[in-house]
Amino acid sequence: MAKGRGQPILQLVGSGFPLGNGGWSGDQMECVTALMPQEVVRQDVEAIAAIYRNLGAPVAEQMVTRALGELALTMTGIVEKVRAQDLRDVARQLSRLARLAEDIGLISLASIASDARTCLERADGTAFSAVWARLMRVAEQSLSPQAGVADVHG
Repeated sequence: MAKGRGQPILQLVGSGFPLGNGGWSGDQMECVTALMPQEVVRQDVEAIAAIYRNLGAPVAEQMVTRALGELALTMTGIVEKVRAQDLRDVARQLSRLARLAEDIGLISLASIASDARTCLERADGTAFSAVWARLMRVAEQSLSPQAGVADVHG
Protein backbone atom coordinates (compact mmCIF):
# COMPACT_ATOMS: atom_id res chain seq x y z
CA MET A 1 0.00 0.00 0.00
CA ALA A 2 1.16 3.53 -0.70
CA LYS A 3 2.81 5.56 2.01
CA GLY A 4 1.11 8.76 3.04
CA ARG A 5 2.66 12.18 2.67
CA GLY A 6 5.50 12.70 5.07
CA GLN A 7 6.21 8.98 5.53
CA PRO A 8 9.63 8.00 4.27
CA ILE A 9 10.42 5.41 1.69
CA LEU A 10 13.69 3.73 2.65
CA GLN A 11 16.60 3.38 0.29
CA LEU A 12 19.77 1.48 1.04
CA VAL A 13 22.87 3.31 -0.03
CA GLY A 14 26.01 1.18 -0.35
CA SER A 15 29.49 1.55 -1.69
CA GLY A 16 29.52 -1.59 -3.80
CA PHE A 17 27.59 -4.36 -5.43
CA PRO A 18 26.10 -7.49 -3.86
CA LEU A 19 28.70 -10.12 -3.07
CA GLY A 20 28.92 -13.20 -5.25
CA ASN A 21 27.04 -15.24 -2.63
CA GLY A 22 24.00 -12.98 -2.95
CA GLY A 23 24.60 -11.18 0.35
CA TRP A 24 25.69 -7.67 1.19
CA SER A 25 28.90 -6.82 2.99
CA GLY A 26 28.59 -4.96 6.28
CA ASP A 27 29.85 -1.64 4.93
CA GLN A 28 27.14 -1.67 2.26
CA MET A 29 24.34 -1.74 4.82
CA GLU A 30 25.62 1.08 7.01
CA CYS A 31 23.80 3.98 5.42
CA VAL A 32 20.01 4.12 5.15
CA THR A 33 18.50 7.23 3.59
CA ALA A 34 14.87 8.14 4.13
CA LEU A 35 13.36 9.48 0.90
CA MET A 36 10.46 11.90 1.27
CA PRO A 37 8.71 12.12 -2.12
CA GLN A 38 7.35 15.58 -2.82
CA GLU A 39 4.93 16.29 -5.65
CA VAL A 40 4.40 19.55 -7.45
CA VAL A 41 0.67 19.79 -8.00
CA ARG A 42 -0.17 21.65 -11.19
CA GLN A 43 -3.46 23.51 -11.46
CA ASP A 44 -5.04 25.43 -14.32
CA VAL A 45 -6.45 28.39 -12.43
CA GLU A 46 -8.07 29.66 -15.65
CA ALA A 47 -10.50 26.70 -15.62
CA ILE A 48 -11.91 27.82 -12.25
CA ALA A 49 -11.80 31.50 -13.21
CA ALA A 50 -13.86 30.73 -16.35
CA ILE A 51 -16.48 28.94 -14.26
CA TYR A 52 -16.72 31.96 -11.95
CA ARG A 53 -16.93 34.40 -14.88
CA ASN A 54 -19.61 32.38 -16.68
CA LEU A 55 -21.80 31.47 -13.70
CA GLY A 56 -21.17 34.22 -11.17
CA ALA A 57 -19.55 33.73 -7.78
CA PRO A 58 -22.43 32.15 -5.78
CA VAL A 59 -23.36 29.51 -8.39
CA ALA A 60 -19.73 28.85 -9.33
CA GLU A 61 -18.75 28.30 -5.71
CA GLN A 62 -21.55 25.73 -5.32
CA MET A 63 -20.53 24.01 -8.55
CA VAL A 64 -16.83 23.84 -7.67
CA THR A 65 -17.60 22.64 -4.14
CA ARG A 66 -19.87 19.93 -5.58
CA ALA A 67 -17.18 18.92 -8.09
CA LEU A 68 -14.56 18.66 -5.33
CA GLY A 69 -16.99 16.53 -3.31
CA GLU A 70 -17.52 14.22 -6.30
CA LEU A 71 -13.75 13.98 -6.77
CA ALA A 72 -13.28 13.05 -3.12
CA LEU A 73 -16.06 10.43 -3.24
CA THR A 74 -14.70 8.95 -6.47
CA MET A 75 -11.19 8.78 -5.01
CA THR A 76 -12.52 7.17 -1.82
CA GLY A 77 -14.32 4.52 -3.86
CA ILE A 78 -11.17 3.80 -5.87
CA VAL A 79 -9.08 3.52 -2.70
CA GLU A 80 -11.54 1.01 -1.22
CA LYS A 81 -11.46 -1.09 -4.41
CA VAL A 82 -7.66 -1.08 -4.59
CA ARG A 83 -7.32 -1.98 -0.89
CA ALA A 84 -9.71 -4.89 -1.45
CA GLN A 85 -7.72 -5.83 -4.58
CA ASP A 86 -10.97 -5.66 -6.57
CA LEU A 87 -9.69 -3.97 -9.72
CA ARG A 88 -12.53 -4.89 -12.09
CA ASP A 89 -14.11 -1.44 -12.22
CA VAL A 90 -11.12 0.67 -11.19
CA ALA A 91 -10.04 1.65 -14.73
CA ARG A 92 -13.49 3.14 -15.39
CA GLN A 93 -13.44 4.97 -12.06
CA LEU A 94 -9.96 6.33 -12.80
CA SER A 95 -11.26 7.68 -16.11
CA ARG A 96 -14.10 9.41 -14.22
CA LEU A 97 -11.61 10.83 -11.73
CA ALA A 98 -9.45 12.17 -14.57
CA ARG A 99 -12.45 13.84 -16.27
CA LEU A 100 -13.68 15.44 -13.04
CA ALA A 101 -10.19 16.70 -12.18
CA GLU A 102 -9.64 18.10 -15.66
CA ASP A 103 -12.98 19.93 -15.56
CA ILE A 104 -11.84 22.01 -12.59
CA GLY A 105 -8.23 22.45 -13.64
CA LEU A 106 -6.50 19.84 -11.46
CA ILE A 107 -3.96 18.99 -14.16
CA SER A 108 -1.64 16.76 -12.10
CA LEU A 109 -4.49 14.73 -10.63
CA ALA A 110 -6.10 14.22 -14.04
CA SER A 111 -2.83 13.20 -15.67
CA ILE A 112 -1.80 10.74 -12.97
CA ALA A 113 -5.28 9.18 -12.83
CA SER A 114 -5.02 8.59 -16.60
CA ASP A 115 -1.55 7.07 -16.15
CA ALA A 116 -2.88 4.71 -13.45
CA ARG A 117 -5.70 3.64 -15.77
CA THR A 118 -3.19 2.92 -18.53
CA CYS A 119 -1.12 0.76 -16.16
CA LEU A 120 -4.23 -1.24 -15.24
CA GLU A 121 -5.24 -1.69 -18.86
CA ARG A 122 -1.76 -2.98 -19.67
CA ALA A 123 -1.87 -5.29 -16.63
CA ASP A 124 1.41 -3.80 -15.38
CA GLY A 125 1.18 -4.32 -11.63
CA THR A 126 4.60 -2.87 -10.86
CA ALA A 127 3.92 0.35 -12.77
CA PHE A 128 0.43 0.57 -11.26
CA SER A 129 1.88 0.34 -7.73
CA ALA A 130 4.31 3.19 -8.42
CA VAL A 131 1.71 5.39 -10.13
CA TRP A 132 -0.84 4.55 -7.41
CA ALA A 133 1.53 5.82 -4.71
CA ARG A 134 1.98 9.03 -6.68
CA LEU A 135 -1.78 9.37 -7.23
CA MET A 136 -2.37 9.07 -3.50
CA ARG A 137 0.13 11.85 -2.76
CA VAL A 138 -1.26 14.17 -5.43
CA ALA A 139 -4.89 13.48 -4.50
CA GLU A 140 -4.13 14.29 -0.88
CA GLN A 141 -2.55 17.60 -1.88
CA SER A 142 -5.16 18.45 -4.52
CA LEU A 143 -8.18 17.73 -2.34
CA SER A 144 -6.90 19.20 0.92
CA PRO A 145 -8.56 22.39 2.17
CA GLN A 146 -5.20 24.17 1.83
CA ALA A 147 -5.25 23.57 -1.95
CA GLY A 148 -7.55 26.57 -2.37
CA VAL A 149 -9.21 25.44 -5.61
CA ALA A 150 -12.70 26.56 -4.60
CA ASP A 151 -11.45 29.97 -3.47
CA VAL A 152 -10.35 31.25 -6.90
CA HIS A 153 -12.63 34.05 -8.07
CA GLY A 154 -12.37 35.38 -11.64
